[in-house]
Amino acid sequence: MLKTISLHTPAEGFINITAAAAKAAQEFYQETGKQDALCTVYCPHTTAAITINENADPDVQTDLMFALKKTYPDRVEFRHCEGNSAAHLKASCIGSSVQVPMQQNKLLLGTWQGIYFCEFDGPRERHYIIHIQ
Repeated sequence: MLKTISLHTPAEGFINITAAAAKAAQEFYQETGKQDALCTVYCPHTTAAITINENADPDVQTDLMFALKKTYPDRVEFRHCEGNSAAHLKASCIGSSVQVPMQQNKLLLGTWQGIYFCEFDGPRERHYIIHIQ
């Protein structure tokens, strides 16, 4: 199953997309009857990313963004003509996809884990892809 989901993002931030992935897992089970599978969540953008991290305390996302800004600040030395090199660096650091095993048609995330779409160059109309096999 392949599903593309659109979203409007803020200027920067972490958007919890766990519910969309869990819904896709349920739809996959309803369509195929398979309870065990592998769910891949992929971001086809070069200034955005996908990650798994804590979803209980929103300060974790605040701290992550703070650290990414400190680690990858915008610099006058950057030569990329669009002026968003720092966003490219952050996206490369985080990565473009995650994989989560599924068992009994449920994502096997840890108790405190959530899946996040990471925006580093918004606001924009974005999309991500969920592939379950």
